[in-house]
Amino acid sequence: MAGHSKFKNIQYRKGAQDKKRAKMFSKLAKEITVAAKLGLPDPGMNPRLRSAIQAARAQNMPKDNIERAVKKSQDAGGVNFDEVRYEGFGPGGTGFIIETLTDNKNRTAGDIRSIFTKCGGNLAETGSVSFLFSKIGLIEFDRSKSSEDEIIELSIDQGAEDCDISDDSYEIYCQPSDLHSLGEKLEEKFGDANLMKIIWKPENNIVIDQDTFTKIDRLIELLDDNDDVQDIYFNFDIPDDFIS
Repeated sequence: MAGHSKFKNIQYRKGAQDKKRAKMFSKLAKEITVAAKLGLPDPGMNPRLRSAIQAARAQNMPKDNIERAVKKSQDAGGVNFDEVRYEGFGPGGTGFIIETLTDNKNRTAGDIRSIFTKCGGNLAETGSVSFLFSKIGLIEFDRSKSSEDEIIELSIDQGAEDCDISDDSYEIYCQPSDLHSLGEKLEEKFGDANLMKIIWKPENNIVIDQDTFTKIDRLIELLDDNDDVQDIYFNFDIPDDFIS
């Protein structure tokens, strides 16, 4: 089991999203609506919807917003969103995977391509970056939910592959097919997870310098500001003093 958190590194901008709360809630609501539309509007019978609601609650999204997003999935003639993944290379040869929900693929592709070009990167063919990552399940609990030994022991016993530990959370990794069964077993013991989703985890992180990070930071900011972008994954380490 690993001894530090890599997912916090991968998704470091999530904390900064508090400054753009309305946009964050809009993206969370879109995922809830799509999840409910693709399956049942009952989170107890729809693992993806349950995960989307957990993510929204972890960001303190109001209950009324969550309920409206679920109800929207049942509206006749509502907008349909496609799930599209984009891959690209940023400054310093860094690899990016961008997951989107879009009602216009041509618009989104053009927007993502323009952002990469503007920031000194380039949009790549599907598969040219994703081979540098593994698709893996992630379950996150607050550190306050359990002792380190207890949660690691139960996670291993139930089939987890790895566990990263940070100052405030446990991040448990598993095969995507095991995500919800493992999550349910852990939640029976430790209560609701903060997060339960399938992510792209880099096989190895590359080291970047401050100048490269400054360029990449702008790239991530522009991607994050795009309404169609849901998640951004990348394969480099961010030293603490770069974002302090």
